[in-house]
Amino acid sequence: MKITFARGFVSSVALLSAAPAFAQASKPPAPPVAAAPSAKLPAQQTSTEADRKAVSLTVYNQNFGVVREVRELASLGIGQVALEFRDVAANIQPQTVAIKSLTAPGAISVLEQNYRYDLLTPQTLLEKFVGKKIRTYRYHEATGKEEAADAELLSVNDQQPILRLNGEVTFGYPARYAFSQVPDNLIAKPTLMWLVQSQKAQQTVEVSYITQNLSWSADYVLVVNEQDTLGSLQGWVTLVNQSGASYKNAELKLVAGDVNRVQPERQYKSAMAAPAAPPMGGAQFAEQGLFEYHMYTLGRPTTILQNEQKQVSLLEADGINIDKKLIFYGQQYWFRGQYGQIQSNQKVGVYLDFKNDEKSKLGIPLPKGTLRVYKADKSGAKQFVGEDQIDHTPRDEKLRVKMGEAFDVVGDRKQTEWRALGNCSSESSWEIELRNHKDTAVVVEDYEPIGGDWTVVESSIPYVKKDAGTFTFDVKVPARGKTKVTYKVRLRYC
Repeated sequence: MKITFARGFVSSVALLSAAPAFAQASKPPAPPVAAAPSAKLPAQQTSTEADRKAVSLTVYNQNFGVVREVRELASLGIGQVALEFRDVAANIQPQTVAIKSLTAPGAISVLEQNYRYDLLTPQTLLEKFVGKKIRTYRYHEATGKEEAADAELLSVNDQQPILRLNGEVTFGYPARYAFSQVPDNLIAKPTLMWLVQSQKAQQTVEVSYITQNLSWSADYVLVVNEQDTLGSLQGWVTLVNQSGASYKNAELKLVAGDVNRVQPERQYKSAMAAPAAPPMGGAQFAEQGLFEYHMYTLGRPTTILQNEQKQVSLLEADGINIDKKLIFYGQQYWFRGQYGQIQSNQKVGVYLDFKNDEKSKLGIPLPKGTLRVYKADKSGAKQFVGEDQIDHTPRDEKLRVKMGEAFDVVGDRKQTEWRALGNCSSESSWEIELRNHKDTAVVVEDYEPIGGDWTVVESSIPYVKKDAGTFTFDVKVPARGKTKVTYKVRLRYC
């Protein structure tokens, strides 16, 4: 009433004083200006791990994985919705996120996406309050109580606050700090912030993304028999989760293959390959082809917690045929100059060969990994005898793993003659002596890499041409005895 009265009074005075003017030219009153409607803010919704109905992981052995989860959005609403999608991996690659509605195709679309990862920690909380008032609580032993005081936070360096307190600037103040609120731009967990367009109020959606720091590797345990002719192989998958999230009752898949990935300033490649084959008896993983790779699917759900290392049995095979080899290696450059004595009391390498085929009770794709070998001693206790890395091995391919150096088998190598035949050719004579201090005879493969255009002119025992640049001798060495091998080779290398 007061506003109406005041408005009427002023209008009456104005009309009386301006009567002549109105008599000369009367104008209709201007129409009222309508107030601009305020922009309607999108509805706010939050989705957490509690909405998750299913989750699956596809893990690659190059420190990344694909997370796929299904969530029930019971109260999403219709129209534009600001959706907080929480409990995602802290190491998510936001640019890889894909979302689709399982309720109806096209029922949800993402208009904008923000990834918030400024997490609430003591350091970030202090940093957000620089230049603001905080409250300090200091304990006094005399009173047994805490004394509160307000202070201005001037700076923070490595959680060392500098304060203006009681008119003084100080640091290292022994007190606990209290803050009036949590800043809006700090969150407890990494969160995807979406502005979505929703066509249905309740939806089931599938969200997938790539996360770093999720990896797996293969490990193998081979137990050989007393004669080193047969072995039992146990394969394990070791899964490491440092992605920043936990995955409960997840479907687990492992991809083996050379998957190319492009990253800033470097190319990141994996290494795993193998052809298809049925799973081994007792194995928990089923193998199948995927593009030019192979995928192993665990036949049951499993829980993978953050900062957890989990091992799952990959395969079991018994009765594998093994061929133990003793190899004495030479060097290619020795044939191109005059040397004399080259090796003296040199150890001989020990290797185990076996074939990844059905005849050897294998015949499945073997992912790369570490193979450790054990053998029982006379008491029956299994002892570690060596380990080596194996590459991704398709079925029907041969594996060779190095165990170490033989203790009781050694060799000497010397050049007995050398003469130049031209600028790029020579002829040299060699003597190799292999000594066996074991109580049983052994066969040593003398491996001669030579290169160039070569001819063995003469040799004391037959040689085998392995390839264009290699020949070998199979040398039988008696128990607690020695064997000498001599040969002459002619070489042209340019």
